[in-house]
Amino acid sequence: MRILFLSQRVPYPPNRGDKITTWRIVERLARRHEVRVVAFAHDEDDERAAKALVAKGIPTTAVPLGSSMQQKLRALPLLATTKPLTLGYYGSRELQAAVDEEAGSADLAYAYSSSMGAFLLPHPELPWIMHMAELDSDKWRQYAARERWPMSWVYARECRTLEHFERRVAAAARTNVFCTPLERRIFDERMPGNASAVLRNGVDLARFTPAPERAEPDHCVFVGVMDYLPNVDGCLWFAREVWPRVRAQRPEARFTIVGSKPTGEVTALGQLPGIEVTGFVDEPRDYLERAALSVAPLRIARGIQNKVLEALAMGLPTVGTTCATQGVEGIAGRHFVVADEAEPFAREVVRLLDDREAASALGQAARAFALANYDWERVLDVLDQMVEAAGER
Repeated sequence: MRILFLSQRVPYPPNRGDKITTWRIVERLARRHEVRVVAFAHDEDDERAAKALVAKGIPTTAVPLGSSMQQKLRALPLLATTKPLTLGYYGSRELQAAVDEEAGSADLAYAYSSSMGAFLLPHPELPWIMHMAELDSDKWRQYAARERWPMSWVYARECRTLEHFERRVAAAARTNVFCTPLERRIFDERMPGNASAVLRNGVDLARFTPAPERAEPDHCVFVGVMDYLPNVDGCLWFAREVWPRVRAQRPEARFTIVGSKPTGEVTALGQLPGIEVTGFVDEPRDYLERAALSVAPLRIARGIQNKVLEALAMGLPTVGTTCATQGVEGIAGRHFVVADEAEPFAREVVRLLDDREAASALGQAARAFALANYDWERVLDVLDQMVEAAGER
């Protein structure tokens, strides 16, 4: 089949959460089908990545998303409408034209994120798969609950309007894809009557392997893009509320925040005792190898967290919140540890730093769990079946 793949970012290289998933999907599809990519380029790196995809034999059209100011200027007028701001942020006549040009010769389309599904609505004749991963509207619901006015109003509005739009694309697609059974269940309850399926994330088990000989005592690590609100909120909370409690009992403990584009608030955390903020690094895995413990203190989260999967695959004992771990189909206490308040979170961190035998046992169980459940090759077998079924006209 000839498959048109749409994504918010050029699906290469696999160096951040969404690109890890989109690249794996594109690479798998390209083994058996002719895949053409249309995606937004957020920066020059994305433009170079598009050329790299072309060199790999995957025709790619990369449309500049524009500056942050341009994105906001596109979104703001929608406040006077019933449309979600997301559609303005990712609105583009140029990208729509690219989709229109490709749609006529495609047998199937695959849209990653509901905002990309908008570009397929003008083509009801083309069967397509809507890969939502999770309901973005629910993410905005969580944001609204944590913010003060006026942002709470903006986020609540986005939740309402985006949910209405999600219903529209869900009904238009052949099937709607989610990354966990939990996300699929939420979708089925809120938008009954629409076809749905689960395509879990995986992890590169050959790349993320245990390296216990490199682990540094009392070293805790968080990995994630650091201008993403859930990551920012989680690290601020951990650094301000949890970390002082840890340091009170382990004065030599260190916490490293690894990830590109740290906000000013995150950068300032590097002034606190025992905390380092790296900014962009070529290989975040190096920091995981040197860690004694991975933390996932997210208080806002949906779906499955790649950062958690990668830590588990490396046999790294992990302490996370319910939000951060609920998408991982493991058992709390056996494969990872869950704590949602500052005091118990700090207590579990200290316990695992103190008791290296318990930490090692937790890490070994985590690695075995990842091997059994999150190998990309096996995970993506479902994709092959889904595409064949959706492509039948």
